[in-house]
Amino acid sequence: MSFLIKDTTREQREQIVADSIGNIEGACDGCMPGIIEMYQDYIDGKRELREINMAFNRGYTSADHRIDRDDCGMQ
Repeated sequence: MSFLIKDTTREQREQIVADSIGNIEGACDGCMPGIIEMYQDYIDGKRELREINMAFNRGYTSADHRIDRDDCGMQ
């Protein structure tokens, strides 16, 4: 089965996202609405899953979250 936008209907894309995320009703810490929102462009047929996932991963692999002790403002 293809997950590409051109090969799926909106309803199928909604189901693909729902199946992939799992039990969205059991939102443990309130993060589920954000995850669902992240895939809204796919559901709407604007961006492929691959594009969305790559953009998400890029934010974590390229960002430098380390604190430089000389510049932390706590001195």
